[in-house]
Amino acid sequence: MEGYRPLLIRDVPSSERPRERMMQEGEAYLNVAELLAILLRTGSRDESALSLAHRILQKVEGLRGLIHVSIEELMELKGVGPAKAVQIKAGVELGRRLAQLQPEERYVIRQPQDIADFLMEKLRYQQQEHFVCLFLNSKNQVLAESTIFIGSLNASIVHPREIFREAVKRHAASFACAHNHPSGDPTPSREDIAVTRRLVEAGHLMGIECLDHIIIGDGKYISLKEKGYI
Repeated sequence: MEGYRPLLIRDVPSSERPRERMMQEGEAYLNVAELLAILLRTGSRDESALSLAHRILQKVEGLRGLIHVSIEELMELKGVGPAKAVQIKAGVELGRRLAQLQPEERYVIRQPQDIADFLMEKLRYQQQEHFVCLFLNSKNQVLAESTIFIGSLNASIVHPREIFREAVKRHAASFACAHNHPSGDPTPSREDIAVTRRLVEAGHLMGIECLDHIIIGDGKYISLKEKGYI
């Protein structure tokens, strides 16, 4: 097409470039072309890595096509040399092997006691408050554990944004929260209740349910769900 010029990386605002977006937002927010562009690392003098990634995906008819295309076939595309072709196939092979891994036995959360059992010994002797989230799949199996912050619980510090960023990154269906009271008394404070209600409301909006928030004392705990705050 007359006047057409492939998109160069300098034409893209830095906040929208794949590498910068991945560092700022996480890999879960990138589309297939952006992830492929990061694997490619560079484009050419006349074309950005992102534009080249789009062209490759169009040629092989999408992500599934990368599984079957050969290194030699990739090298037939303008802008794809041996190094780029090998990088693409190596990335695809890593994904294939990951998909073949057998799932490990995961801890299942069925009731508040399960959360307490999972975190009690880790939190009961801490001298500062630790706010921890367990991110769960659709079967209530623990996908990941993350300490969101350390310090006195405050609604302005425990921001839902930080928790839901982790939840999205982990592809979580729900989450459960816990924090300790260094005094050993797990009685919830007004701040504990306020934080819980914010997380429950945000969970309804995001479609990622807050299952419970438990407070851990010295060998005992209180579930805010059992207390009627969730």
